[in-house]
Amino acid sequence: MVERTKYQQNIIKRYYDNQDAILTQRLGEQITELYLAEGKARQKQWTKVKGTLEKLKVPKTRIDHVMKADNPSLVAKVLEEILAKG
Repeated sequence: MVERTKYQQNIIKRYYDNQDAILTQRLGEQITELYLAEGKARQKQWTKVKGTLEKLKVPKTRIDHVMKADNPSLVAKVLEEILAKG
């Protein structure tokens, strides 16, 4: 196993401490990309959005509903709710 320096350990710790904020920001960027994407790029973006929602622990039924609707505004609504929670 690779030993990490104290500096590297601190970077990794800060990443995991701030993972929710990082994922929330990423979801906002993905929503923008989703609005702009067309065709295959749009399908690929939906896959990325689904992965981010799963990492943010959004219930599977909610993710399935958003994916089925194929409506970026629903993802934006989910993001608003996540931001409102804190």
